[in-house]
Amino acid sequence: MIGRERSSARPVVGSILGSAGVAAIVSVVVIFDVSSNVRPGLLLVLPIVVAAVIGGQVGGLLVATVATLGYTLVLPPRGFRIIFPDGLIALGVFFVVAITMSTLVARRLDALRRVEQQQRALLRSVSHDLRTPLAVIRGASSELADEEAHYDEASRQRLLVLIERESERLDRLVANLLSLSRIEAGANTLDRQSIDLAELVEDAAAPLQHVFDDRELVVDLPADLPLIEADFVQLGQLVSNLIENAARHAPVGGRVTVGGAATDRSVMLWFDDDGPGVPPEDRAEIFTPFRSGANAGSTGIGLAICQAVANAHGGTIEVRESQPGGARFIITLPR
Repeated sequence: MIGRERSSARPVVGSILGSAGVAAIVSVVVIFDVSSNVRPGLLLVLPIVVAAVIGGQVGGLLVATVATLGYTLVLPPRGFRIIFPDGLIALGVFFVVAITMSTLVARRLDALRRVEQQQRALLRSVSHDLRTPLAVIRGASSELADEEAHYDEASRQRLLVLIERESERLDRLVANLLSLSRIEAGANTLDRQSIDLAELVEDAAAPLQHVFDDRELVVDLPADLPLIEADFVQLGQLVSNLIENAARHAPVGGRVTVGGAATDRSVMLWFDDDGPGVPPEDRAEIFTPFRSGANAGSTGIGLAICQAVANAHGGTIEVRESQPGGARFIITLPR
């Protein structure tokens, strides 16, 4: 609530400070008659920038309007700009420059704030998502390295399997972070080849078998599903992320189903789970990096990568409600 109050107060504060700056500049120009030595119009840009920095686009636009009135009605030649054509042109140019300046400054600052928020979310993601598998690996390896502990073969195998599983999980997390960095840098390229989607799903699901110890994975793909031209590694990462995401939301004893179909122009894959589903208000947000909805339990990096990979292949990804409940993620790729 405090954050919302501060956010709503920013345009008011910015407008007040900017308007005060306009009044101060106009007063100095009129009282000391400095209009012959400086260009008052350039000076009036300063409070507009200040208002945009503090009050955002709303504050900047309000002060730009106030500055335009001051420029027209108070500064010499005091109102004559609205009578003569040259004055009207000058007035119009000033107003356009003022509005453009306030808009650009406000948007740039908003972009910087979003980047800062994403960086903070990334740090939270690294501290939480990466430390968990590292802690398990460290604990299991310490147990195996303890010379005083005597484990039977079954216990040793259990610890080794635990280390392997968490290492694979750590590898997927790092791969997602690297992929997100590459995508945001605009360096994502595709190495297209003919791909059998059934083989791709099988390959992507193989490292995730431990996730289905207490759940069921059902792959129900048509035998006549056509080949597609795609990047095997990136599409495999997409499928792996969606299978793991479905397993994370399916309840114990639940089922994850991978299905598919083809039309004359496209091929579809869908991933069903019988979990709580995705509320309609969260269905657009979950594909944004670090915004994964109310019931996600993760930072949403994987789903953001899924959307980027689908778009890079000329396809789409969306989430709907599955029957009789849960979520259905649908990937549509061109043939």
